[in-house]
Parts: sequence; C-alpha cells; structure tokens
Amino acid sequence: MTTFVRLGRLRATLAHVALAALLGLLVHGPAAANELGAGGRPTGLVFHGPEETLAKFCARDTDGRLWLELPGGLRFELVTSVDDPAISNPGDGAFFPFDVAEVRAALAGVAFPLSDLRADVFVLPYPRRTSLESAAGPGLILLSPGTRRIAREQQHAEFVHELGHVVQYQMLPDADGGRWAQYRALRGIADPAYGPSSPHADRPHEIFAEDFRALFGGALARYSGTIENAELAHPEQVPGLAEFMWSLAERGPSQLAFEAWPNPSRGAVRFARSGGAAVPVDVFDATGRRIATLAPVALGAVTYWSWNGLGADGRPAPPGVLFARPREPGAAAARIVVAR
Repeated sequence: MTTFVRLGRLRATLAHVALAALLGLLVHGPAAANELGAGGRPTGLVFHGPEETLAKFCARDTDGRLWLELPGGLRFELVTSVDDPAISNPGDGAFFPFDVAEVRAALAGVAFPLSDLRADVFVLPYPRRTSLESAAGPGLILLSPGTRRIAREQQHAEFVHELGHVVQYQMLPDADGGRWAQYRALRGIADPAYGPSSPHADRPHEIFAEDFRALFGGALARYSGTIENAELAHPEQVPGLAEFMWSLAERGPSQLAFEAWPNPSRGAVRFARSGGAAVPVDVFDATGRRIATLAPVALGAVTYWSWNGLGADGRPAPPGVLFARPREPGAAAARIVVAR
C-alpha cells in the first residue's frame, strides 16, 4: 500500500495472485516511439521513464526548486524530499516510481482499439506539489510515485484508469453532447448530481475511466473486482455499455475536440485538441472580456496551448467560470472553472 491515495480506493482483496506471478515472466524491450497494445498492435503512446523524465523534462529554478516542464509549456513544481511538509507520511524514506515494464504489461493487457490514440506517458520521479496523485489530460498521463513500493496490481489498475481518461478526452470530448447523453443514460447518471464539481467518485469523467478499466483492462488492472463508485452497477452488468464504449474507437478520434486540463484548476491550465489549425486561443472572463491570448504549439497531430492562470495585468485570474476559444470561425469554446 502506498502513502498516496490511488484510484480512490481499490481496497478489495487481490484475487489474481497466480496471474501476477505469470506476468512477472514477461520480457519487455527498450522504450519505443510507439508502444504495443493487445495482440502486439502498435499504439500512439510514448513512454518516458523516470530517468528520462528527470533528465529531459525537469529543470531547477533560481531557488533550487525542481519543475516538470511538459511539451506545450505546462509546468508543475515537484516535491523532491519525503521530509517536505506536503508529504504526510514519509513511508520507507524515498520515492518509488512506477516500473515502466509493469506499465507496458498493463498496456499490453488492454482489450480496446488504441491505434488512433495519441498520448505521452510520463513516469514521474517525484510527485507534483499541486497534487500528489497520478493524473491524465488530453494526450497526457502523469504517473506519480509513492513513498513505498507500489504493488504490481495497483500499477496496472492506476495506469489503465488514467488511460481511460485519455480515451475519453480524445474519443468522447465534453463538446459531444449527444454521445455524452447516451453514456449518461446507459450508466444511470443523467441526474445533475453527477457533474464535474461533484465528489470525485460521482464525476462523469471518473466514472468513465473506471468503466474503461473494469471493462477493458487486463487481469491485474481488474484485480479488485470493484469500481470506485460502489453505488453504481458494475459496468459488466450494464447492458450495452461495453458496446457503446467500443463504438467510440470505431468512430475514431474526434477531430474537433478542444479540452482543458486540469479542470477545475487552481493555476495553470493546458488545452489540447487533435485536428484543426494551430491558431491562437483567447481566454475570456464571464463578462466576455479577453484576459489572455495563448500561442499554439503543434506536436504531430495534436496542438497544445498553455495558460499560466494569469491575466494581462500579471495577476492570478479570480475564481469563477472562464471560457477559452480557438481563434477561428465556428470554433467551440471550453469552459474552465478556476478555484483558489
């Protein structure tokens, strides 16, 4: 068990010890530009191990603080010592990152079409100060270390859960109201009580990610036999749910998706979409006043924009609802909730 809460909450007894032992016999090759999924099919995932992440994507500021600097400009301060006040339990006295071989094994066990998926997977050497847990956004997975060695089944479950978020961002963007209505109806979460500001287990994005893990993850990813929200039916018991989620892959990635992450945010926000032109993005407050303009960074088929959370006057944007829109005709806006 790690010090940090992971997936909320997979507390059930491990039921696949024998399979865990068998997976230990798998042989994994060196890092590749395109990792292989189930059946050896290539995916668009790129893995960055903790050593590479530290060497190529981290830098110290003049005060000696270590920052994770991601493609597109998003930055996170990292906690580098278990003695830092942000760490409530120092555990075994060090940070223990995910094992890249286990993450690859978890990916290989996913029974879902991933050839169109695009994402960078960063195995962090240290946790982010703003949130100690793993996280995912459009085209991005951040796997956070623990202060004790992370059990293999927990690594599988957590990675596949975060992969579910990437699938959702790319294949079921928030702007696709029709498909979301279908999903909510199937899942029995049409009630407004299930919203982005609800308790963690009641948020539709989290429910989707858990459904993905429970339906399409390998044996270790599904080791608990449960999902985070115990009040909902297990996804295997929901008629038509697996078929609906599979249909998202058959339709292919949304080419007009424009997503913000993290959302709600307490500071920096990253935007991304696949397809469309690499144009500036304008950020507006609730009155329609433009408070920031963001430059695009195109990386392959995905364009990113990063906002530091500051207005044109250099001050943090006040808490509330903001909107961001690519500067092109007919572009949909993303709604951002700023919390302080």
